[in-house]
Amino acid sequence: MGRKDTVTKVYMEQNNIFADAFNYYIFGGQQVIRPEQLKALDITELAVPYGADSAGEPEQKYRDVMKSLTAMYDEQAAYLLLGIENQSDVNYAMPVKNLLYDALNYAKQVQEAAASHRGAKDYKGHNEGEFLSGFYKEDKLIPVITLVVFFSPDPWDGPMTLHEMMSVKDRRLLSLVPDYQVHLIAPSGLSDEELDKFHTTLREVLAFIKYSKDMEMLDKTVNGNFRNLRKNEIDVLNQCVNAKLSLKEGEEELVVCKALEDMKKAAAEKAAEKAAKKATEEATENTLLQAVKNVMESLHISAEQAMGVLKIPESDFAKFLSML
Repeated sequence: MGRKDTVTKVYMEQNNIFADAFNYYIFGGQQVIRPEQLKALDITELAVPYGADSAGEPEQKYRDVMKSLTAMYDEQAAYLLLGIENQSDVNYAMPVKNLLYDALNYAKQVQEAAASHRGAKDYKGHNEGEFLSGFYKEDKLIPVITLVVFFSPDPWDGPMTLHEMMSVKDRRLLSLVPDYQVHLIAPSGLSDEELDKFHTTLREVLAFIKYSKDMEMLDKTVNGNFRNLRKNEIDVLNQCVNAKLSLKEGEEELVVCKALEDMKKAAAEKAAEKAAKKATEEATENTLLQAVKNVMESLHISAEQAMGVLKIPESDFAKFLSML
């Protein structure tokens, strides 16, 4: 796992950040999903091919973050399985990747139902089809929702549906092929109003990424209602957009607007130092050039000979010859 994958996973697996992402995407920012309702799950998706002898090799995949949700909606208990996939680059096979994760999870649910029935030996009253599949008529699957969070300022230009990945365009044929929709949060596509629908530092992280290539807008954003950032947020920004933010020893939070001002001041000082150095070098070159001309005239020798007399390195001969 690369460094970007690691820091984004550590950040997004926090229950408050995870809940904030889904509350924005599903409920428009309403605080419906509460962090305490979430429970971390094994990120391994394992499905054994169907068959009486379970012949074949198991499929094993690893999600970034996976959690279960138990909540009450309209006075009824609702159970969901929520997954997040973090992307720092566009994955042009994202519909297939997420579809596989979801399908493996549904297959796991069927297998777990079958194992439960075998353990309970509750076959009485069920038909042969139920017995063979291990999944009874009254059994229900728990919905799986996978959300992609794109940690890049660039637009997502990959396919958003399975059908987009297919060369067939005949709607009669495509109507027989189940489609799959990618659910995506991409900073470049978020307006300031949409960013305000986030209630955790996910707002600041996404806003910083969105404007990371536009210093004027980034300045305006961080000088507004911008929360202080802690290590997890700083790690994400440093790895994903090379923010070059850092906490001083003993600090737990970073005031980003001050950090940016310090960075701009340091950059200005470095640019001034570079300009001064260049001016000094140019002045030195002009002095040497005049000395070469003087030696050539007084000794009636070639430019190369004059540069030799002045002990100018041969590697610089071509540069001074071009200036004569």
